[in-house]
Amino acid sequence: MSVRVRYEKELKEVFDNLVLMCRHIEIAIEKCVKALTERDSQIAGEVCEEEKAIDKLERDIEQSCLRILMMEHPVASDFREVSAALKMITDLERIGDQARDIAEITTQFGDGEYIKKLEHIPQMAVIIIQMVKDGVQAYINRDLALARSLDRTDDKVDELFNVVMNDLTVLIKKNPDNAEQAVMFMMITKYLERIGDHAVNIGEWVEYAITGNHP
Repeated sequence: MSVRVRYEKELKEVFDNLVLMCRHIEIAIEKCVKALTERDSQIAGEVCEEEKAIDKLERDIEQSCLRILMMEHPVASDFREVSAALKMITDLERIGDQARDIAEITTQFGDGEYIKKLEHIPQMAVIIIQMVKDGVQAYINRDLALARSLDRTDDKVDELFNVVMNDLTVLIKKNPDNAEQAVMFMMITKYLERIGDHAVNIGEWVEYAITGNHP
């Protein structure tokens, strides 16, 4: 088997595992938000299993990338492609951690009525899930336009983040008893906002893989 054929074989394995990693992340985010909206501690616990699967895939992808780098005389574009994948899986793994953190917070609300209607948090989740999927697809398809669009999409996440933070601040001012729940909602919202930032990072690594320039 030629070096080039081996390279393409290993790279396909990286692509396949990135798609699988992305799928587990999608499920993890969906479940942590569902655990919040339905107040279901069992669903929250399932997020931890997704996070473990994400961690394993990170290790598998890392091993594939290292095998590629050990091949003889990789060209510059190959090196960038593999280096970008190694950086991307770090962001993806952190997204898995943040989904788990959200799930853990959802179990701490108790039985009291929520102080705020859950409308913006699920909206944020839908956007960031699509951002992560777009980032991985941009890498696989070498789609520079899609990679660069993630920064603009993240503006929508930031807008929702600001809306939630402002709403919670008002609720605390109206009634200090709202503070405990408000802080937990703030933490959840911040984790979702950070996931959007990680998706933007992925887009920037895709741009590096394609052009050699890192924004």
